[in-house]
Amino acid sequence: MRALVCFLLGVHTLARGGERLSPPAWHTGMCDASGAVAVSSNLFVVADDEDNRLRLYRADRGGASIKQFDCSSFLQLAGSSAEADLEGAARLGDRAFWIGSHGRNQKGKQRPSRCCLFATDFRMTGGELTLTPVGKPYRRLLVDLANDSRFKPFHLAEAARRAPKEAGGLSIEGLSATPEGHLLIGFRNPVPNGKALLIPLTNPSEVVEGKPARLDPAIQLDLGGLGIRDIACHDGTYIITAGSWRGGGHFRLFTWSGPGAKARLLQVARLRDCQPEALVIYPQHGLQRFQILSDDGGVLIDGCPCKDLKNPNRRSFRSYWVTP
Repeated sequence: MRALVCFLLGVHTLARGGERLSPPAWHTGMCDASGAVAVSSNLFVVADDEDNRLRLYRADRGGASIKQFDCSSFLQLAGSSAEADLEGAARLGDRAFWIGSHGRNQKGKQRPSRCCLFATDFRMTGGELTLTPVGKPYRRLLVDLANDSRFKPFHLAEAARRAPKEAGGLSIEGLSATPEGHLLIGFRNPVPNGKALLIPLTNPSEVVEGKPARLDPAIQLDLGGLGIRDIACHDGTYIITAGSWRGGGHFRLFTWSGPGAKARLLQVARLRDCQPEALVIYPQHGLQRFQILSDDGGVLIDGCPCKDLKNPNRRSFRSYWVTP
């Protein structure tokens, strides 16, 4: 019954703008899809913000993961609160970068495990994906942000001491490559003066080899008071998933042509029926056909939130194709 309802909700088009949201595909084994990257024409790797595993799925149909990669050992995390809270991902060539939320837990307690930015190199050989961690995780980003006078108007040091869904709290959720080979770090919270916050990191490969981060001036975007949930780029044009800094609520999709340009709202009807947390762009489709992944950890299945199901085979998340 749930699949039938979501199928019916998935068939919709808004005449103004014309973007279509396909019926969903159901991917099993996890619920909380967060950051993701395409690794071939029909495969993507996705992080789950509830564990430290990266999972490989087919893009053209639902089903179980093909392969899993546990990053806990590389991240040197163990114990009950050893969750990296992976929220964003971006691809530069054959390297994928992954970033934790850098925020506290929902009760405002410190979680150093979430302060990580790391990279994995990937290779497809005979249809088999190999994912290899690179260098070591970078854990000084919050220190870099707090010590840089250019970012003082955003009060990021104070934000880092608050719960992520508190007003003025801190949560990183978006990560995108840029045409220059840099990364854009997107914040769900804070949203200073009602504008979404992006900070460019110009030396991502050096950072994971142990060198200090180099950051460019912040970018602020008017997304109607929403924060960044994810961001991805193709040929200099970005797609942005935006949502409330509180979590939940309504979501919006925007296109953006980069620094100096305004974000443009994409009209996609019934987007509220999913929780768009990750964007996946495939080179062969570009922006003519891209995927959004839904964070379905809070979806009730037989009265139980998906993320709390004991049987991992019952856990699932949805993917949708967006087309003009």
